[in-house]
Amino acid sequence: MAEDKKYTTVSIPTPLFEKIQQKIKDTGFTSVSDYVTFVLREILAHSNDNEAFSEEDEKKVKERLKSLGYLD
Repeated sequence: MAEDKKYTTVSIPTPLFEKIQQKIKDTGFTSVSDYVTFVLREILAHSNDNEAFSEEDEKKVKERLKSLGYLD
């Protein structure tokens, strides 16, 4: 028997949702939810559970998100 997956709803601003929709066109992602789940898993996989982001790490993440068009 397949394992039942449970989901929750997370709200994001509509303009961000629309930017992600445009970004994932012609990719393997079938929905914004799939993409956001992937990104969050990647972030968590590369973080140390016992450490918060350093200021430098936070700056790098913000710069990367800005270059991708997710932040103004």
